[in-house]
Amino acid sequence: MPTQNKPASLPCPNSSPSFWHSEPNTFLLNHRTTPDLPSTADIVIVGSGITGASIARYLASDARAKNLSILMLEAREVCWGATGRNGGHCQPLLFDRVPEVAAFEVGNVDAVRGYIEEYGVDCEWRSVTGCRSFWDESVFAAAKRDIEALRGVNPELAKKVRLIEGGDVKALREHRVAAGASGVTLTEGAGQLWPYKYVCAIVERLVREGRVNVQTNTAVSKIEAVDGEGAGGYKQVVRTGRGDVQARHVILATNGYTSHLLRGFTDLIVPVRCEMSSLHPPAGSERLPNSYGMVGFEGCNSEHDDYLIQRPFYDSPNGDGSRRGGHLMFGGGRSSATYNCVAESEDDIVDPGEAEYLRGALLRSMELGGETEGLKELKASHQWTGIKGYSRDNMPWVGKVPSQSGKGEFENGLWLCGGYTGHGMPNATLCGKAVVEMVLDEEKEKLGYEAICEKLVKQKELPQIYLITPPRLKAAHQLPSVAEQDVGGITKGGNEQPYKCAVM
Repeated sequence: MPTQNKPASLPCPNSSPSFWHSEPNTFLLNHRTTPDLPSTADIVIVGSGITGASIARYLASDARAKNLSILMLEAREVCWGATGRNGGHCQPLLFDRVPEVAAFEVGNVDAVRGYIEEYGVDCEWRSVTGCRSFWDESVFAAAKRDIEALRGVNPELAKKVRLIEGGDVKALREHRVAAGASGVTLTEGAGQLWPYKYVCAIVERLVREGRVNVQTNTAVSKIEAVDGEGAGGYKQVVRTGRGDVQARHVILATNGYTSHLLRGFTDLIVPVRCEMSSLHPPAGSERLPNSYGMVGFEGCNSEHDDYLIQRPFYDSPNGDGSRRGGHLMFGGGRSSATYNCVAESEDDIVDPGEAEYLRGALLRSMELGGETEGLKELKASHQWTGIKGYSRDNMPWVGKVPSQSGKGEFENGLWLCGGYTGHGMPNATLCGKAVVEMVLDEEKEKLGYEAICEKLVKQKELPQIYLITPPRLKAAHQLPSVAEQDVGGITKGGNEQPYKCAVM
């Protein structure tokens, strides 16, 4: 029976320890740029993951925002939510997205890589090929049909995708995929990274430059519209346990936790608890060449695919010739879950069923190399959970928040950017840029919301299907629930697909 949706909770205080937090940014831990919480701000960003950091980044670089005060509120530590708990992938989906969205995701990867290169961010970035293995003939056949369709509508994008049939054992072995897969797709233009270090580099730089006031351990309990428009143009009141903040604009970068503040999104952005692990590689093994996804392995629900990257090896500092690092960062296993996952927003538990699966599955799905004889499972340094925000129509929600009071179609000065369905790393950067354009176009250019949306779509700065509009809201409410789709399939960017790639 599908799970009944319920509003998300606030992020729980004692989250399961993520490997990515094992080297914390000491400048940002318990950081409060000012000892007291400001009582006013021009723009308040709620959330400090990749979305919140990207919003702050683009605000700080836009001349129109030069004299605007920017306040970032975080319930826990900077980047302690999904971005600090994900799989380290930055991988565009090409053949299972409409071309408009696929091209947007490629642009997001370029934007992430460009920032890392410009500022020399030490976050283990590596450009890789995305290798997705399919373990069900019908699902692989559907993927092949989608690739063929992409060739017809966008040949340039299609050139980035190659196929390996399951019978080509030599080619499978070259990519370290175990024999028995129905087939493999190879997608150019992917990347992998230490996501927490990337986000913290952005936030720390902005704080040191005096562009953003960051207040950690400051949970937002409620957001209320100012009756009319208050003095100073303040439109929203942000309520926290440390006091209230009046803001001209509030941008929610809360993803899976969105419905805690927006009850109207309870069935539109649903929190889903997912699991990750960092596994010690077999002795004597070499680093895998790609990033990986596994669809339908060992009969798992093809909605619950697994995902894998491998960290670099480092020479041990003790000079004995041994190596450190090389962790296999492996996530998924939801078909083996002991507990319910959908409509769950607490990341303080580790599911024993998923944890056991993650420790063992790579020895069966991959050619890891090294000393694996007799091994039943790999040793984990960390196993943890994180909360994804699953969108009911599988597309992010970017734009003005629908009216919560019934006065007009949209809230005045309240914006949302989230709902990535486990695919935020190749979406959130430019979604954040787009919502910044929206806010500044309204604040400085005095454009109406409809004109703002038309401008963004015309300039190809945001896919039209990402926009928050009344027709989209109405259509989304008519779709099967997220829980139902989690079992039976989801709409993929305008195309019905029998599987869903949900890489953390």
